Amino acid sequence: MSKKTGIPPSHRFTKSLPVDFRFMGSPTPNPIRFADVNSGNNGIASLSAPENGDSGAKVVGRVENGVADTDQAHEDSPYSGNTLVVEDRPSVGDEDLVSAAAPLPSVSKSNIEHRWSDITSYTTKKKVQSWFQLPNGNWELARIVKTAGSESVISLPDGKVLKVNSDSLIPANPDILDGVDDLMQLSYLNEPSVLFDLQYRYNRDMIYTKAGPVLVAINPFKKNKSIESPHVYAIADTAIREMTQDEVNQSIIISGESGAGKTETAKIAMQYLAALGGGSGIEYEILKTNPILEAFGNAKTLRNDNSSRFGKLIEIHFSETGKISGAKIQTFLLEKVVLVTPFFIVLCHLSRVVQCAEGERSYHIFYQLCAGAPQKLNLKDVNEYKYLNQSNCYAISGVDDAEQFHIVKEALDIVHVSEEDQESVFAMLAAVLWLGNISFNMIDNENHVEAVADESLINVAQLIGCETVDLNLALSTRKMRVGHDNIIQKLTLSQAIDTRDALAKSIYACLFEWLVEQINKSLAVGKRRTGRSISILDIYGFESFGRNSFEQFCINYANERLQQHFNRHLFKLEQEEYIQDGIDWAKVDFDDNQDCLNLFEKKPLGLLSLLDEESTFPNGTDITFANKLKQHLNSNPCFRGEREKAFTVSHFAGEVTYDTTGFLEKNRDLLHLDSIQLLSLCLCHLPQIFASNMLNQSEKTVVGPLHKAGGADSQKLSVATNFKSQLFQLMQRLESTTPHFIRCIKPNNLQSPGSYEQGLVLQQLRCCGVLEVVRISRSGFPSRMSHQKFARRYGFLLLENVASQDPLSVSVAILHQFNILPEMYQVGYTKLFFRTGQIGILEDTRNHTLHGILRVQSCFRGHQAQRHFKELQRGIATLQSFVRGEKARQEFAVLLQRHRAAVVIQKWIKGRNVKKTFKKINDASIVIQSVIRGWLVRRCSQDIGLVKPGGSKENESDEVLVKSSFLSEVQRRVLKAEAALREKEEENDILHQQLQQYESRWSECEVKMKSMEEVWQKQMRSLQSSLSIAKKSLAVDESERNSDASVNTSDEREYCWDTGSNHKGPESNGLRPMSAGLSVISRLAEEFEQRSQVFGDDAKFLVEVKSGQGEASLNPDRELRRLKQMFETWKKDYAVRLRETKVVLNKLGNEEGALDRVKKKWWGRRNSTRDT
Repeated sequence: MSKKTGIPPSHRFTKSLPVDFRFMGSPTPNPIRFADVNSGNNGIASLSAPENGDSGAKVVGRVENGVADTDQAHEDSPYSGNTLVVEDRPSVGDEDLVSAAAPLPSVSKSNIEHRWSDITSYTTKKKVQSWFQLPNGNWELARIVKTAGSESVISLPDGKVLKVNSDSLIPANPDILDGVDDLMQLSYLNEPSVLFDLQYRYNRDMIYTKAGPVLVAINPFKKNKSIESPHVYAIADTAIREMTQDEVNQSIIISGESGAGKTETAKIAMQYLAALGGGSGIEYEILKTNPILEAFGNAKTLRNDNSSRFGKLIEIHFSETGKISGAKIQTFLLEKVVLVTPFFIVLCHLSRVVQCAEGERSYHIFYQLCAGAPQKLNLKDVNEYKYLNQSNCYAISGVDDAEQFHIVKEALDIVHVSEEDQESVFAMLAAVLWLGNISFNMIDNENHVEAVADESLINVAQLIGCETVDLNLALSTRKMRVGHDNIIQKLTLSQAIDTRDALAKSIYACLFEWLVEQINKSLAVGKRRTGRSISILDIYGFESFGRNSFEQFCINYANERLQQHFNRHLFKLEQEEYIQDGIDWAKVDFDDNQDCLNLFEKKPLGLLSLLDEESTFPNGTDITFANKLKQHLNSNPCFRGEREKAFTVSHFAGEVTYDTTGFLEKNRDLLHLDSIQLLSLCLCHLPQIFASNMLNQSEKTVVGPLHKAGGADSQKLSVATNFKSQLFQLMQRLESTTPHFIRCIKPNNLQSPGSYEQGLVLQQLRCCGVLEVVRISRSGFPSRMSHQKFARRYGFLLLENVASQDPLSVSVAILHQFNILPEMYQVGYTKLFFRTGQIGILEDTRNHTLHGILRVQSCFRGHQAQRHFKELQRGIATLQSFVRGEKARQEFAVLLQRHRAAVVIQKWIKGRNVKKTFKKINDASIVIQSVIRGWLVRRCSQDIGLVKPGGSKENESDEVLVKSSFLSEVQRRVLKAEAALREKEEENDILHQQLQQYESRWSECEVKMKSMEEVWQKQMRSLQSSLSIAKKSLAVDESERNSDASVNTSDEREYCWDTGSNHKGPESNGLRPMSAGLSVISRLAEEFEQRSQVFGDDAKFLVEVKSGQGEASLNPDRELRRLKQMFETWKKDYAVRLRETKVVLNKLGNEEGALDRVKKKWWGRRNSTRDT
């Protein structure tokens, strides 16, 4: 049995991805085993069968770049790419697979296809499958029926049988390799095999495929929730892991043509980084920049409903703890180069602002503004603006522009763009729309014009904050300086329209620049940087259309630079490192695009230099530029002159023919100082900022005939020169990072899910250089590690102690111990180089060993922690007891102090209340005394007046003085007494009113009492009558009983004497019960009298209390009700007892009747005895 290697764990960051990944869609149940790839220069993998007789193998793919276990994140990872885990299975017969021997010539005449078609000639002795190219260019999988000489008979899937040249057949891979997730695993690496593998995975919604170190992503044109490896997550995870371990900045370069899914791929990468590095809140702001940039930089084109008309570089900074601490965005818009801050490069395709092709739209923000803008902007419908109605396309299917506008506003709020600034931004956008509606009238015979003072001109002036006259002059005239004089030149209709459009484009470009600057301020303010960052570059890919203009010229030049960076990283630097380290390596040829770059950049006879030179001449035209190119560059192998104004450049992805029409105008793109001065005089702050930025750019003057002539106002660097310098800055930034590449592929031009066009995909694969990457990676050593690092990482796995040996010896000992084949690695001067998948067993053993060590350490540390915890727990319990006791004592002391303070406060408050009461009583006493004394004084004064009037004149004056002072005092007291009297009178009135109320209530109570007395009297009379009747009946009965008793007594005595018996007769047997009944009746009568007396007294007392004649602290109404209730209760009880008494008396009467009958019987017997 062969040894099966496990899957080594990766790092802790990949928690959301599956642990392992397997090849999907393999149709054969018994796959063959393929050994580790070692194909040399021809790119063909060798195949081997197991020695033990078991044939075949089960292939399991594992992504090492962050798609495995979550342990050992802090450890250095020595390898990247995919590792194959091989398990022996029964093999397939020889007729299922035939090895290749020698390369075949290319099917296509293209030199590119010839170089990168990994095909080989082979002996067709068996019936195998091969690829055959149909006349339409598509590849079909054909089965070889028969081979005779140089010709073969093949059978196509549709049943057709063809006789073809054997050299035109390309070998196909066995079924076991259908749908592999890494193109490096293909036995035959050729164009049809790559196309088939990508199509096989695409049809099963597996849109990601590895091509060595490059991830190929095919746009599914639908939502794809699969996270199977490979994935963008793995690329982002590798970047963040290498940034953390190696402390080197990383970059993720995403390229592809329009509609290939670059924007969505960049979003996925950003979301993954935000999820891993989130927590500070800044990651939410970073994600919210996407709606803003898409609204201002994306548009609907014929190829894509949400085409990014710009490229962007998002640099995400991380703190020492791995959390996102800030970000910085650089944008590349496609129509004009505008130099921004040192952090921004804006390549802006501003012709889309003023002109749209049929079936396309301008930037999304204009349509969103018209759909959801506030009323105060007074915007019209989209079809009423000339800049928007040229294409007759106003909406996108399934997109609500009003809703998108609200999303943009929310995003602006999140990135801290103030409400005032948002209103200014929307005003600038509205001004751009209204600028397109400004029209001009002829004013003379020389075709000079001026703007029409209509609604459009007035609205633009109001929105940007300038005077209508100034705006009219800026659009219809131009100031020129000749010598020391300023001359005002009137513009023709075409010049005025160009000036208007240039102003609109400049406002939009400056607005986009300012908006990105505000976003960067929001993402960077107050954030702590550590120098670690991951940059995500989402940039347009190589373009080749039927007519290619200045935009495609710049785009393809940028892609040439990016392709060289790609080549340097994957090819040049790779092979240079092999040579420098002295390993046995056969150099692999690849396309180097340095000649094409020299064609663009060489001075003074490069494309860019000649374009700038021709642009500086006032009389330069597109034809003169084309002729100059043909004159100076025809000898260059990458250049070919065409008819009229066209020329062809041989790019890395193929030849592209450019039309020079508009090259000079777009390269100059001059905005005159009149328009800049107009913006600087506006009242709004945004136009002033725009003018300041443009004036700063205009200080960068050009040297040449144009500058000497003084005919232009804004002598600044040309568009191409700016683009070149800023592209160099971008490349320098990328060169300082470790790049990771994602190539986005567009499967069809119809944006239809499930459709796969082989020709379109193949063209993009050639442009991306995917086959080159796979071929170089397969033949190279993708995993490498220095001797010191290798010995430090795996040295502890050695069975013997080799600590004293040098790192090289330790490394070699490790390789020998684990039986790694010599052809699977190379020992260099400073590093060890490994082929793909050769370190897996080392990593697996290392991780298992570390897991065991960590397990032992965790148990020991857990034991120590438990002991330490128990000691701390005991100490804490003791400390808590002391602390709680001290706290309780302190709280008790505080409570005691508060209690004493409360007692003191209560004492003072009570004393104060008593003093106030005393003072009131004292004041009242003084008032009463003053009244009494005043009355006494008045009496005295009357008596004094009766004294004799005579007297000496000497005493009169004294008396007058005394009397005046005495009278004033008396008057004062009288006034005071009168005031008190009035108060008493008022109180008396109040009491009188209360008395009247009581009297009225008393009258009501008297009426009620009288009615109750009448009821009681009736009841009393009925009771008295019943008692009197009872007494009478009892008296009669008693007299009868007495007489009968006397007779009976005498008779009994006689009988006793006659019989001689000593027996006494029953004395007063009937009297005793009767006397008892009389006593009960008498008691009832007495109780009735007493109760009637008590109830009468109580009722009389309550009446007196209620009338005010008596004093008592009770409520007379409530007591009266209670008395009535008591009376009713007693009455019921009394009636019950009275009835019981009657029953007893009746019973006694019955007993007496029985006794009488007995007596009569006895008397009759006695008489009868006497008679006898």
